[in-house]
Amino acid sequence: MPTSWVNQAIAKIEADYQRSADTHLIKLDLPQLVGVDIYLKDESTHPTGSLKHRLARSLFLYALCNGWIKQDTPIIESSSGSTAVSEAYFARLLGLPFIAVMPQTTAKKKIQQIEFYGGRCHFVENSNQMYAESEKLARELNGHYMDQFTYAERATDWRGNNNIADSIFNQMEKEPHPIPSWIVMSPGTGGTSATIGRYIRYQQQSTQLCVVDPENSVFYDYFHQRDASIVSNKSSKIEGIGRPRVEPSFIAGVVDNMLQIPDTASIATIQWLEQLIGRKTGASTGTNLYGALLLATQMRQAGQTGSIVTLICDAGERYLDTYYNPQWIDSNIGCFEHYRQKLQQFDDSGLLI
Repeated sequence: MPTSWVNQAIAKIEADYQRSADTHLIKLDLPQLVGVDIYLKDESTHPTGSLKHRLARSLFLYALCNGWIKQDTPIIESSSGSTAVSEAYFARLLGLPFIAVMPQTTAKKKIQQIEFYGGRCHFVENSNQMYAESEKLARELNGHYMDQFTYAERATDWRGNNNIADSIFNQMEKEPHPIPSWIVMSPGTGGTSATIGRYIRYQQQSTQLCVVDPENSVFYDYFHQRDASIVSNKSSKIEGIGRPRVEPSFIAGVVDNMLQIPDTASIATIQWLEQLIGRKTGASTGTNLYGALLLATQMRQAGQTGSIVTLICDAGERYLDTYYNPQWIDSNIGCFEHYRQKLQQFDDSGLLI
């Protein structure tokens, strides 16, 4: 039988969920895209400001119900930022100590938010070192390593139960093309793409799932080669997505297509999107949206109509010192003028070619 503390912890998380509203689905105003509508599911409006709020809630409930978290159990997580921010929020809600193991290059704003929620940051030089260091800390502190990269795909109920896929299809019901032709998602843990892909198949929808991968990430190569031993000695510069190894939560079998998006295209796209919606977004949103625009171009060239849904993963205010800092972009990303011009041409023709 669960202890009274575990019962109380689950009740607190469920009450927090009951107080929360769903996130908005924003239709982009793109008159040049005749017959193809693009929507953004705005996950930046969660209490902790990102898509990872859903994952953190699911991971805590999964660990509590498995008996892995008890009163006073320290929580340790490997994260480049957003998952750690959300897990710090839930750890504080339950009165548990929290440690985020992350690369030294993580955005300062994310570090500040983790510390705001009472968490502590433990830094490593390279993202490849996060896993072993997290396991080591969990052993030393008799804590629980949350391990989002393993459990993300199984902690969320993919059949329905108000997951993100269920929310998207419900919100699309009254749109001109209610069943999306494509849903576009970038992989971090792989958990969200697994949830969406499984849901599509379980609900017997005609929607296809396209996963977009940044540079210095192994998912794209793994999708085509199915070699789980592929590794990269570089870290993705698009925070929150892209991994140097094939994570257990990435389920290639639910993915219909993958595209590799240059980092310069991602940065150009978030600046283009800011002019369109008046808001800054994180670079992973640029990766998502550029992929959606490529698919929209393909649909138009084939004479197809329909809808494409992708995500705003988090807000750009977390990245003022990186993705919105010209000096940082020059040093870490490079010139994105080529893609800025392509997006300007798209404004006129509706074709990203």
